[in-house]
Amino acid sequence: MSRVRVLLADDHTLVRAGIRALLESLSGVEVVAESGDGREALALITEHTPDVALLDIGMPGMNGLEVAQRAAKDSPRTRIVMLSMYADPTYVRQALRAGVSGYLLKGAAVAELPLAIESVMRGETYLTPKISQDVVKGFLREDGQDEPGPLEGLTKRQREILQLIAEGRSTKEIAQILDVSVKTVETHRARMMERLGIHDVAGLVRLAIRAGVVSPED
Repeated sequence: MSRVRVLLADDHTLVRAGIRALLESLSGVEVVAESGDGREALALITEHTPDVALLDIGMPGMNGLEVAQRAAKDSPRTRIVMLSMYADPTYVRQALRAGVSGYLLKGAAVAELPLAIESVMRGETYLTPKISQDVVKGFLREDGQDEPGPLEGLTKRQREILQLIAEGRSTKEIAQILDVSVKTVETHRARMMERLGIHDVAGLVRLAIRAGVVSPED
């Protein structure tokens, strides 16, 4: 494998340390940055433009799927490999729609990590073999029957607010994080709930989990 610059983002410190140690043991791989926060990860991708970014789905601040979508614009040369504990079709489809180049289960064999990196560096899509081929076929079929994602009609700001709500943040905290007024957050939340047909915060949290915005473990 030729020299590959990698960014690693996972909010579990021990998991991140283990993956970093494995990456550093691989010939020709350099870890250029790491983070446990989605927003910081996106900033680091923009700053370092790594060849590959390994992103956990369930990160605070901004989930891996949102980071992947934005990184596609901010650093188009970076290949995104999603790290996940789940082979659930919802997460796989959301990741593929976000434009990721790979989907790797955290429970995968150690040998899969270099295989995933090599594959995406060749311009291929790498999917953990444990992922059902039916999921892949269902996503790739071109019969127009794939249902749109539940968040497809939301704006970028509304998706940000949805994640922060699902993380248990208060309206005031969300306003501070996004550097907007409390009224702006309330307006976005009201419009989002109206569009989704949801009338309480618990419903928003359930949707966020179902859509892969946050993972059940969070």
